Amino acid sequence: MSATTARITAVETHDLRFPTSRELDGSDAMNPSPDYSAAYLVLRTSDDGPEGHGFTFTIGRGNEVQVAAIDTLRAHVVGRSVAGLCADPGSLYRDLIGDSQLRWLGPEKGVLHMAVGAVVNAVWDLAAKRAGRPLWQLLAEADPAWLVSQIDFRYLSDALTPEEALALLTRGRRGAEQRTAELLRRGYPAYTTSPGWLGYSDEKLTRLAVQAVADGFTQIKLKVGADLADDLRRCRAARAAVGPGIRLAVDANQRWDVAQAIEWTNALAEFDPYWIEEPTSPDDVLGHAAIRAGVGPVKVATGEHVQNRIVFKQLLQAGAIDILQLDAARVGGVNENLAVLLLAAKFGVPVCPHAGGVGLCELVQHLSMFDFLALSGSTEDRMIEYVDHLHEHFLDPVVVEAGHYRAPTRPGFSAEIHRSTIDTYRYPDGSFWAADLARTEQPA
Repeated sequence: MSATTARITAVETHDLRFPTSRELDGSDAMNPSPDYSAAYLVLRTSDDGPEGHGFTFTIGRGNEVQVAAIDTLRAHVVGRSVAGLCADPGSLYRDLIGDSQLRWLGPEKGVLHMAVGAVVNAVWDLAAKRAGRPLWQLLAEADPAWLVSQIDFRYLSDALTPEEALALLTRGRRGAEQRTAELLRRGYPAYTTSPGWLGYSDEKLTRLAVQAVADGFTQIKLKVGADLADDLRRCRAARAAVGPGIRLAVDANQRWDVAQAIEWTNALAEFDPYWIEEPTSPDDVLGHAAIRAGVGPVKVATGEHVQNRIVFKQLLQAGAIDILQLDAARVGGVNENLAVLLLAAKFGVPVCPHAGGVGLCELVQHLSMFDFLALSGSTEDRMIEYVDHLHEHFLDPVVVEAGHYRAPTRPGFSAEIHRSTIDTYRYPDGSFWAADLARTEQPA
């Protein structure tokens, strides 16, 4: 079968879970023992060309619900023309978010919207592979008018019009060739959360913080919010370990009410935190604005749990955030994240993506690199989160050197997981979990 007549023949799904809770990797004030997990899918095709891979991120129990949500979208995808999808991923995105019965369950939020994002991201992976380019390059070299056509401006036009988006993208491409050379030579700035998980001992925090500075990171992040005395002690240890010249960000993972967030952040001010991340509910736009007014000069950052482009729009309109932290797997995939990046550019707010989860580093690097090359044109006060676990499970894992993400060169969205990983960590029948469950079920 020729490439022009190829069709999507199957949407294969897997519930993949990794036992990160055993070492408290990923632990924070709201999620003390997460098992980083991926609701993973493969778009099978009728020809011998590349397939599409995508996923969304959860932290263990409930991942089967996310997989089931992806399964409900299968009928929208199977039978579609591969060439048609690659030429216009937005056609599927619009169909998925426009299905009235699916919207009734959202609309455009929660488990089902994350499922839409996983499927849409798999289509972009397919498109980039078939174009023979990494996704960042495919996006950066795309015609600005075509990129605008991929965005749903519904509910956004009071803040961003298609004409404004086109102007931003057209202007953003100026100098892209020189920036591409810079990106390939140096990479994109990163910061690391690896020393700062809440369940780590002070000794481990200090050791990893010192190592992070030696590895070239200029910012580290600590989880806070469970106990103020503990946070003061841990921030003191971290600041002593890295010295005054390294940025120290803190992340409360939505733990606080508004007044508590202001009080707690100000209590940590002696350690010169660069930002406070997720200080309260991600839906509380006015709460974020009040916190921002009450904690300056500490910046306010949020985004990993912001459910759609409309809430991002409101956060920006309200002057509620200093740093926008988009997530590649929370909203409706690349198409919606293009809208979020454009909104950030319109309001002049730097984007520092969330990447604390399995595979999120692999995905968001492409979005930030596109932003640098073809939209914002800058890495000033912009960096991508980095965590140092689970990359070995991907065919195209991130590479971080001297505190910078190296630009991936393999075609695609860097989303494909090794078959051996699927066979090992699929829940509950993968070899790791089958053996683990058998041990726990044995009589005492």
